[in-house]
Amino acid sequence: MISDVLSYGFMQKALIAGIAVAIICSFMGTFLVLRRYSLFGDGIAHVSFGGISIGLFLGVAPLWTAFVVAILGGLGLQKLRQSTKISGDAAVAVTLVSGLAIGVILISASGGFSADLFSFLFGSILLISLEDTALIIAISAGIVVILLALQKQFLHLTFNEEQAKIAGLNVTALNYVFVVLAAVTVVTSMRLVGILLISALIVIPNISAMMFGRGFKKTVGISITMSIFSVVTGIFLSYYLNLAPSGTIVIITVALLLGTLAARSAGLISKTSINIPSTISHNS
Repeated sequence: MISDVLSYGFMQKALIAGIAVAIICSFMGTFLVLRRYSLFGDGIAHVSFGGISIGLFLGVAPLWTAFVVAILGGLGLQKLRQSTKISGDAAVAVTLVSGLAIGVILISASGGFSADLFSFLFGSILLISLEDTALIIAISAGIVVILLALQKQFLHLTFNEEQAKIAGLNVTALNYVFVVLAAVTVVTSMRLVGILLISALIVIPNISAMMFGRGFKKTVGISITMSIFSVVTGIFLSYYLNLAPSGTIVIITVALLLGTLAARSAGLISKTSINIPSTISHNS
């Protein structure tokens, strides 16, 4: 019975933390996908892998070193993109391999993989502590508040940086704030699906939502709904079927994407895409 399962403290913590992560991944992911930064989450996740390795190597809290390294990596990625003519995807690739290389070197120097490292690589939502749950909720709430407060500015940056400059926005500062928020979102979400699968939770629900051809706010709403459904269903299925929660959650997001594609092909969903100019005006 579902009520019996919900009586377990570890399931309650997993569901609460999972829903919080689903919301911030979908909200942040919408901006990332629209900015063609779909691989940003993957790149920052691999950078944070280096940060976790540093923490384990030095014997300090790996989550906090992951936050620091991920933020520095995100800022470095933005600086690389601005100061050179390297494209966004190429800059992400450089950041990704750099973080991965640092992690591999430190892991080999410290004697190989550990149980803690595997939990970050593949997620460990069912083993999350009360302190981690409280931290995830607090960080998620902060990210949502900032995104709501700066939503209009971020939309201008997403669709036309030159127009944003003409409108008087501090594009450089806003871009740095954006990548910091994205980096914090990635690290906060690692306990749910792990470093190796985090980009799936950020990207796939948003791709599915965008196929409905709605405005920005409705697209975010659809994406959040799909993401929460995937997380909650994935956690329950993983418990009942004794499967890895992270992989189960990602498979459900893929299934929703395939279902959306099938509905679109069958004509149940209008074959349109998000109209970017109207989206901006809709949210102005």
